[in-house]
Amino acid sequence: MIEQDTSPGLYIHVPFCSAICPYCDFAVVKSSGRQQRSFAELIAREAEWVARSGRWPAAAAAFGTLYFGGGTPSLLDVSELRRIVEAVGEVLEVDPDVWIQLEANPEDVSDESLAGWRALGVRSLSLGVQSFDAAELAFLGRRHSPEQAVRSVELVLSAGFESVSLDLIYALPGQTAAAWRRNMEQAVGLAPSHLSCYELTVHERTLFGKRRRRGELVEAGQKRRGELLDLTHRFLRQAGWPGYEVSNFASAPAHRSRHNRKYWNHTPYLGLGPSAHSFDGVDRRWWNVPRLGGYRRRLAVGQSPVEDAERLSRADLRLETVMLALRTLDGIDCAAFEHRFGVDPSSTRAARRFLDQGLLVLDERRLAPTLAGWAVADTLALELDLEMEE
Repeated sequence: MIEQDTSPGLYIHVPFCSAICPYCDFAVVKSSGRQQRSFAELIAREAEWVARSGRWPAAAAAFGTLYFGGGTPSLLDVSELRRIVEAVGEVLEVDPDVWIQLEANPEDVSDESLAGWRALGVRSLSLGVQSFDAAELAFLGRRHSPEQAVRSVELVLSAGFESVSLDLIYALPGQTAAAWRRNMEQAVGLAPSHLSCYELTVHERTLFGKRRRRGELVEAGQKRRGELLDLTHRFLRQAGWPGYEVSNFASAPAHRSRHNRKYWNHTPYLGLGPSAHSFDGVDRRWWNVPRLGGYRRRLAVGQSPVEDAERLSRADLRLETVMLALRTLDGIDCAAFEHRFGVDPSSTRAARRFLDQGLLVLDERRLAPTLAGWAVADTLALELDLEMEE
């Protein structure tokens, strides 16, 4: 376990994509030069609104991480990204040594773009490779080739970023264990510092969702998904990339995601941009309107871009804490949990049962999932929480 950064995180949602992937359920639009050029000013307006409205406490600690996600942030010109960084820093407290992470697609990587991102202060780059197999890339609707993927990784690694992460997707329909292993072997062979490996999830509103309803797409079954998850963790652990979260793997503890861990630990975070979510670190969460048009119209007349908000109950927070913790290698700090919620999760009947079944382990008052436990982490969390409710 490494020390947790408790500074708040800042997330910027960039909704533009050159094409909409058939599995994507995020708030994205097909890119347009005019929309992109005005986007930085929209973020500047929202940051000003946040500072003026008092929604984010003025006395809050400085933002320690700034994450550009999407969508495809690498579609924005460096000048537009710089305008966002400067505009946010003018009205919100941002640490001078802020850790900036940027998501990028392989086709957007060039010597020029890399130099621009480095000059901007980007310290970590997350590259949306998804696969090194041509047929899989075509199925996923990706616009780059395997050769472009490899070349982009090589260019990024030579550019001097402090951390480089690759995103991969597995459990595609019909994907064999051997095919997925080849993807992981190629990724590890390129020697980035971080990997994110996500199961393909089919959402109803996506093109894949429509194909599933027509019977044209059959997802991998639960058993198959479990087998591939097991293969993922065993292979990467043996290769020196132990999983620290169910979908995330780092070559060393220093390369674990600085920003995403804030979500898993209930650290405060502020989201700017359409569909962006925020959490005050206590019990209040809110989120923006999802569509770029609605977001733009509200800001144009000085209105709040927030679509809705919720106040989390003590029971909500307890369940979230259990569910998020059981997705991580560190698991639940039982002493801290008991201090916060008045109950020791390791003392429940469910915990004892899961310990006996080899789904959880208890070490120095940390209740953590085993590899088998990770495959059913949500079920474990629900049963643990149900008994704590009693």
